[in-house]
Amino acid sequence: MAVTTQQLDGKQLVELMKLIEGADSVELKLTIPDADSRRTMAALELDPIEAQIRQVVFFDTPDLRLNGLGLVVRARRSQGAPDDSVIKLRPVVPAELPADLRQTTDFNVEVDAMPGGYVCSASYKGKVQTGEVKQVLQGRQQIRKLFSKPQRAFYDAHAPEGLGIDDLTPLGPITVIKLKWQPHDFKRRMVAELWFYPDGSRILELSTKCMPGEAFQVAAETRAFLATKDIDTTGEQQTKTKTALEFFAKRDV
Repeated sequence: MAVTTQQLDGKQLVELMKLIEGADSVELKLTIPDADSRRTMAALELDPIEAQIRQVVFFDTPDLRLNGLGLVVRARRSQGAPDDSVIKLRPVVPAELPADLRQTTDFNVEVDAMPGGYVCSASYKGKVQTGEVKQVLQGRQQIRKLFSKPQRAFYDAHAPEGLGIDDLTPLGPITVIKLKWQPHDFKRRMVAELWFYPDGSRILELSTKCMPGEAFQVAAETRAFLATKDIDTTGEQQTKTKTALEFFAKRDV
């Protein structure tokens, strides 16, 4: 499910261990090819009726300048829950981040690991009043209203000079269904996200989170569990965010 020590050379392994040691959490991810998504959902006994419907929108320039810098600006609507937003920067080195940010409740440093790769990101999260994301999508409210002052300061510190958050273009929205579940034959809770792209393609992502100190053990256990379901953990991986950004950027050209 996640990158294994056998897939890394010595330098990469040392780097990964340092990143994990300095992170607040680790998320182990695996994306499933569209052709295998139905079989995978059946093998894991996933019930889409129990899933939460979400709508995700990204903000960037038409030529994806922020994405090129590793900066992600995103807002989200969720069924039965408040709207939320995030400013994410990747890759980062935990030890190089300001101490005051690391102590902020809404700021999180996480290592995402998947077969063949890993990245450490810093996310500044915020809660948004229900309905505000929809108003932005309808052009009735400024983008900046979705982000707190600390979030906007984090954006300004890493965005290109002169590119304000209200200068960005909404890319999306994209529909997502998210299901959290506890497999009856596995001791950890897992998450499944199915992203529906407007061209009819889909990406199914399976994930589980853990504390840094247990990352390698949980990765091994999760990989073994998925193997019992005949789920391939060695296939080429897709990135949900990159796929969405590139799709909507092309459409808006």
